[in-house]
Amino acid sequence: MNRRFLASALLGAAMAGASALTGALTPTVKVAQAQAPFRLETMIPQRFGAWRVDPGVVPLTPDPEQQGLLRKLYDQTLSRTYIDGTGRRVMLSIAYGGDQSKALQLHLPEVCYVAQGFQLVRDGAGGLATPYGVLPVKRLVARQQQRNEPITYWITIGDKATRSGIEQKLRRLAYGLSGEIPDGMLVRVSSIGTDEAGAYALQDRFVAELLAALAARDRARLIGAQGAAT
Repeated sequence: MNRRFLASALLGAAMAGASALTGALTPTVKVAQAQAPFRLETMIPQRFGAWRVDPGVVPLTPDPEQQGLLRKLYDQTLSRTYIDGTGRRVMLSIAYGGDQSKALQLHLPEVCYVAQGFQLVRDGAGGLATPYGVLPVKRLVARQQQRNEPITYWITIGDKATRSGIEQKLRRLAYGLSGEIPDGMLVRVSSIGTDEAGAYALQDRFVAELLAALAARDRARLIGAQGAAT
């Protein structure tokens, strides 16, 4: 009887210790609450460099089911098409979420394009060189019938830009171990055309001109704090 009582007591103590450890490691402080409020609609200029908003062309719009999911995942979204003086267009989509806990993670282009009937024909990693450092990006090509859409995107988790996948998870883990819940932003640029190398070069120029037009604080929101103020 004493041995069974001792075993039960030890098991109870172990369960209580595990529960306490889990509680201690569960992040509770949202990084976004300590930041100044902002609005993507006003933060991102409608004109910069050689670019201006083209209101006649609407970027890819999610279906109603996807729209409902996005409203749960994100606090703010922005979708615009820009055109330069030669008539070339780039679509910009930004999504911001103040809570990047495990339950609310960024919804990736690999998922949302396929969910809308696109075929993902290229999926690779790359680096986008800017005056503020090299951004770790994903390079995709999504295709639906005659529409061929090269895509470049990156993610910021807290104060650092990262790619999706293991890097993104490690960033969230690092914040979690410090008791913080990071915010996150997904920035996607894309264009339509079969010249994929030319499309990526155009997108890189677009991103560089956009970053140059932003104040340092706003630039840091898009690409992380490292290098954003230089």
